[in-house]
Amino acid sequence: MAQYQTPEWHPAFEEYCETIFELAEDDVDVIQARIAERLDVSRPAVSEMIHRLAAEGLVTLKGRTIELSPDGLDLAERVVRRHRLAEVFLTRVLGLSWADAHAEAGKWEHVISPVVEKAMMRVLDDPTTCPHGNPIPGADYQAPPTRALANVGVGERFVVTRITEELEFTEGLLDYLEGSSMIPGAEGVITASSPDGTTTVEIGGHHVGIGSFASQRILVTAA
Repeated sequence: MAQYQTPEWHPAFEEYCETIFELAEDDVDVIQARIAERLDVSRPAVSEMIHRLAAEGLVTLKGRTIELSPDGLDLAERVVRRHRLAEVFLTRVLGLSWADAHAEAGKWEHVISPVVEKAMMRVLDDPTTCPHGNPIPGADYQAPPTRALANVGVGERFVVTRITEELEFTEGLLDYLEGSSMIPGAEGVITASSPDGTTTVEIGGHHVGIGSFASQRILVTAA
């Protein structure tokens, strides 16, 4: 019996739907300017693509805000799931760094077939998050109550839960966080907070400074 085939879309359509999904996931305003920043393309190029996505029934426009349609959400979740699953495979099985795995997964997400995806899930024992703690769509993941690292007081202990997607696109930051032991599951304590927003933590046996931008986007739970 023939298997149902999900529709195939151009990689650019996948990239845009994925970006819209991730911006919304991180509570970032989903407007053309934010998409242009994330994808490092011009605003006219984004405007043209958004109109194409709307014509294909993948997004809807509500004023300046862009939302995924049910079909667009389905496409985005498939791409995000394969990206994050690839990151797990590349780090856990092949030993790649966070940054290298993120870059490679951006290529894999467009070519992993349903058969390979299912096999990877089996080999990896059904992971629920990527290496940075972001949920894999479709996985049975229940997110714990979290708060931003920036909102943890001096002397308080915490457990790193999630490095949000926005931080994965900041040059050099994934390498810095991974090398500093700021990884999901690691426990630390806030040792200082500077007027410029820098948070200093003791984690993995050493002190680490986390700038305001990152500390507002690293999610933690109480230790």
